[in-house]
Amino acid sequence: MKAVVYEKPYDVKVADVEDPVIQHPNDVIVRITSSAICGSDLHMYEGRTAAESGIVFGHENLGVIEETGPGVVSLKVGDRVVMPFNVACGFCKNCLAGKTGFCLTVNPGFAGGAYGYVAMGPYKGGQAEHLRVPFADFNCLKLPPGEQFETDFVLLADIFPTGYHGCELAEVSPGESVTVYGAGPVGLMAAYSALLRGAAKVFVVDRVPERLAKAEQIGAVPIDFTAGDPAEQIRDMTGGEGTDKGVDAVGYQAQGHESGHEEPAVVLNALVETVRPTGKLGIPGLYVPSDPGGPDEHAKRGQLLVSIGKMFEKGQRMGTGQTNVKSYNRSCAT
Repeated sequence: MKAVVYEKPYDVKVADVEDPVIQHPNDVIVRITSSAICGSDLHMYEGRTAAESGIVFGHENLGVIEETGPGVVSLKVGDRVVMPFNVACGFCKNCLAGKTGFCLTVNPGFAGGAYGYVAMGPYKGGQAEHLRVPFADFNCLKLPPGEQFETDFVLLADIFPTGYHGCELAEVSPGESVTVYGAGPVGLMAAYSALLRGAAKVFVVDRVPERLAKAEQIGAVPIDFTAGDPAEQIRDMTGGEGTDKGVDAVGYQAQGHESGHEEPAVVLNALVETVRPTGKLGIPGLYVPSDPGGPDEHAKRGQLLVSIGKMFEKGQRMGTGQTNVKSYNRSCAT
């Protein structure tokens, strides 16, 4: 089959690779009909991870089952399914607790597995014609048949649940105010999720006019960080207090609002300034333990200069980590 294969930084190609086959009784083979491109793919593409040549990209996958293993009980050939980007077993202690992003079975020695991503196990990605899905009864979310809502349903693999996860980490509650840094797909889904959870006011920080316009369209207040310090702008609009909660939907390749250069901790520190005392921060934005392209030696080792003193002084709490997609995708679909 043909697939998108990583060769080296800024070099990917569509190449012929081996067709996937059933390796375990609970596997299925899915014919891919949609596979989204994630910002995490760009981290690998740009050489900002430890990715090695040969990775087949694609962890946001949707398609139709073409073959099932003999142990599959809830799925059949012809079912239309979307898969979480997390590969999970469903029975380890983390999966049983709903923490499927940190499965202890699928990637021995590491908490968590994913399709087509560095350090996340041997699973080929779905920017390809076909995909092997392990533990399929657990990992596949069955969708209505047909071809409708394809671009909506593919969001259930990662982007919508990841945005929602940011709000869950921050414990966004009805009536609260929320700041979301980043108006890309995850940031917009985080803002939308905050509104779904009953937030009274949601601010979205970015610099791209089209993204800010989309944030305003869904009911958020756009904040252009090129117009001035975003934390100051938001404090001015909240009586000097700041918002109750904050979400980082940017991650370690963030750029400073004044310098215009990459500052890996700038969003984390901006959230500390933006969120009120005793507020909570949700960090679904990606941070990595090794970044070959980091702007300094500490950043290259995933060590960032975060204003922990100010955070402590304000009594804030922070929640981090990859999204446990299985905790959200079924409810996000409805």
